[in-house]
Amino acid sequence: MLEPMYLAILVGTLLVLAAGFSSLLAFRFGAPLLLVFLSVGLVAGEDGLGLHFDNAPLAYFAGSLALAIILFDSGFSTSLSAFRLAAAPALTLATAGVLITAVLFGLAATWVLDIGRLQGLLLGAIVGSTDAAAVFFLLRIGGIHVRERVRATLEVESGSNDPMAIFLTIALVELIHDGHGMEAIGPGLLWMFVKQMGIGAVLGLAGGSVIRTLMNRLGLERGLAPIFALALSLLVFALAGALDGSGFLAVYVAGLTASNLGIHAAASLRRFQEGVSWLCQIVMFLVLGLFATPSQFPSIAGQALLLAAVLIFVARPIAVWLCLLPFGFRRREEAFIAWVGLRGSVSVLLAIVPLLVDLPSARLLFNTAFIIVLASLLVQGWTLGAVARRLRLVVPERKALVEKVELELPGTAHHELLSYHVVANSPVVRGERIPRWARPSLVIRDGRSMPYQYAGRLQEGDYVYIFISPRHPPLLDRLFASPAALGSDDADFFGDFGLDPQQPLAVLAEAYGISVPDREASRTVAEFMTDFLGGRAEYGDRVPFGPVELIVRDADEAGRVMAAGLKLEPDAPAPLPSVPVRLARALLRPFGRV
Repeated sequence: MLEPMYLAILVGTLLVLAAGFSSLLAFRFGAPLLLVFLSVGLVAGEDGLGLHFDNAPLAYFAGSLALAIILFDSGFSTSLSAFRLAAAPALTLATAGVLITAVLFGLAATWVLDIGRLQGLLLGAIVGSTDAAAVFFLLRIGGIHVRERVRATLEVESGSNDPMAIFLTIALVELIHDGHGMEAIGPGLLWMFVKQMGIGAVLGLAGGSVIRTLMNRLGLERGLAPIFALALSLLVFALAGALDGSGFLAVYVAGLTASNLGIHAAASLRRFQEGVSWLCQIVMFLVLGLFATPSQFPSIAGQALLLAAVLIFVARPIAVWLCLLPFGFRRREEAFIAWVGLRGSVSVLLAIVPLLVDLPSARLLFNTAFIIVLASLLVQGWTLGAVARRLRLVVPERKALVEKVELELPGTAHHELLSYHVVANSPVVRGERIPRWARPSLVIRDGRSMPYQYAGRLQEGDYVYIFISPRHPPLLDRLFASPAALGSDDADFFGDFGLDPQQPLAVLAEAYGISVPDREASRTVAEFMTDFLGGRAEYGDRVPFGPVELIVRDADEAGRVMAAGLKLEPDAPAPLPSVPVRLARALLRPFGRV
């Protein structure tokens, strides 16, 4: 009687372990990790090792539960500063961008697959959203460092665009199932969207506030606290869905709200949620891989790959260009954002919805979406680093802060224990003193620990542990920063030499024979650069000034230029053709001349 239970546990455990071990290969060879997880499920499935799994309701339930946990972690891991920096463009992409992508792709799908227009739009909605797990993994763990605004836009978009795709998919499935045509798309659908997103957003804000309040006041045992927080997040998800709202939007907003309102033990919660999120991603991809039947793919592989090309090179770039027009992104940044449109588990999960109600051509839609996801992970996921470098968007990694641990000291205000790794030629190695408002307590050198006061001058390779208030200024980070982070020896990125951003612009103009209007001459270089950049400067920004280029080496939290560099012979990017051709050409350059 009990043998089937043990057999199921054995097989499930072996699959999870296989996915975990395969991650070592993914890191070694640069493969998209989520593609590896999906491949393990395919290999173990009906056409591989022979495991039979065709329970669509169970697959959808497990996938939805895993996605809710992943979205809560995505929101919890997003800082409020990053959200504010990218909220407008990211949310535009997450709503209008998904809709535009679905419509453009749906028109192509109607013609390529010879299906009805509503079914074409349904397939467009299914593949309309980017995958949060894939984007977060490639940008945060994959070693790709791009400008903060671009990275934040991609992460916030991928974390918040699932609700729109889910809404469109379920709404279109209902229309097709009830026998309606295109004429049914109207104000009623718009009202349904406003209601679901409104309920989801309100419950997310309220739920996040309740999670933060309860976690801060109940004083739960340390091992129980993360489980309690996760259970509360799923309560928010379920309650929003029960009230006909978007549970996925609610759980993402709840994570964002709880984290940024100041929740106790945030660092330990993040570590727990990171592990649970990885488990959910593995389970989700394994289940979806097991559910697929690869022997059915060859009959529609050609059409599906053509639609994948339409999605990657036409629909997504046009949607990105239209949505980002008001926000002042550069052409190279638009091209990169368009390329980071990876499709993943959400698209496969949504492709199960037509199967739940036995829609005509439901299996065709599922298999097509699955092939498109595979193509996206292969083409876009495997080339993301090359595209970023080709578009000259990679910035040097800033290696000052290596670990940050929050401690709750009884009877006192909150303090943090910061762990810094001392790098070569950083200011502390050159003899700069740690300010007295910081309290260094321990130095680890060559595997031995010693009190800070007995360690002498800090040396390269030391680890220093410092107690400090959470409101520490950026100066402490700079004391431990590498030369690249300080802009002292990376001429290609930071310019040939530094300059004082507080000097009058007239002085710089005179030195290089540049005429400037009288009203501009008395302004500082920092003011000129900040205004040119739209009122907010970012690390790595560039400002053309006559024959030279001014570069932001450092900026404070308000976006003011704190350190600047000057490049004598700036690169002159060639003019790009009009959109969408210019975006397609920029994306294709890593693979050959176009």
